[in-house]
Amino acid sequence: MTVVLGPATALDAGAVGAILHRFNQDTDWMPKLYSEAETISFAGVMIDRGWVTVATRDGADLGFRARDGAEICSLYLRAEAQGQGIGVQFLAEAKAASSVLELWAFEANEGARRFYKREGFREVARSDGDRNEEGLPDVRLRWQRGATG
Repeated sequence: MTVVLGPATALDAGAVGAILHRFNQDTDWMPKLYSEAETISFAGVMIDRGWVTVATRDGADLGFRARDGAEICSLYLRAEAQGQGIGVQFLAEAKAASSVLELWAFEANEGARRFYKREGFREVARSDGDRNEEGLPDVRLRWQRGATG
């Protein structure tokens, strides 16, 4: 069963929003700011902007990545799809399209930060939470083709 990456369509907004909302609901340290309907609407905005790529297997959405140029805005997987190389596949596709990638990860999201570090991202800045609506400290990470260390 092969995982296929492809551009999201308007019909993917429900699944993309549900994945993002489920992460929020299942993560103790995340403030609960939006309803599932609001999160689905936000997913629709990202899809309309052409930012979203979905990972599917047998017609089921497993996760998504939102990318605006060199900025990875979101990368989320269903819990049951984690640890299968899908996140690596999302990053490999983005790395092939850009010589530099950047993103913000919440400081408390240690699993995501370890994942990005394994994939060659390095910390370049920190915020005390004043730059995001959750009010949570976060870390700016950057990957650059050819960079080491």
